[in-house]
Amino acid sequence: MSDLFCAATLVLARHGDAEYVEDWFSDEGGSLTPEGRQQSVALADALIGRRVARVCASDTSRAVQTAEIVAARLGLAGGRAVTAHKSLREMAIGDLLGGPFDLDRLHAVTDRWFAGDLQARFPGGESGADVVARLEGALRSIADEHRGETVLVVAHEMATAVTLHALTGHRRMLENGGHIEVLADADGWQLVDP
Repeated sequence: MSDLFCAATLVLARHGDAEYVEDWFSDEGGSLTPEGRQQSVALADALIGRRVARVCASDTSRAVQTAEIVAARLGLAGGRAVTAHKSLREMAIGDLLGGPFDLDRLHAVTDRWFAGDLQARFPGGESGADVVARLEGALRSIADEHRGETVLVVAHEMATAVTLHALTGHRRMLENGGHIEVLADADGWQLVDP
């Protein structure tokens, strides 16, 4: 039997809208806003009838909260309904942590990644290649554990986008609560809806 018949379907989603206590760069926290909770419900509703076997999430609170709302709405129960993974976190921005929040400083590096320079890195943090290797490793592990099943993976905007771009050649930025589907098998990664 071809490995295609044993492909895992990963529904990659961005966490719902969140608010933060601090106004500087931080890789922690973020609690869902009321809008973020509604986005999580809408994400769950989009997956009703899909027979989602598991929900995996970044270990940040905004991702875990999103995952828990989805899992509960889909009727997934038990201690293993949601699994948190540190490896699904957003990119590590190194020396920018604790500094004033400034998207231009992020894009100075991430724009280079999308232009093909995955060796560009945040000083004291990750390069694009590091982010792709980390996230691909986590996704591959999830896919290997769930052959023939559908798994929701709740992560973050930039890490997901740069990894998808590297693996499939497609650049897709997800809105809060947005999702995209990929098939993973021994032959690689296939975006279902490019």
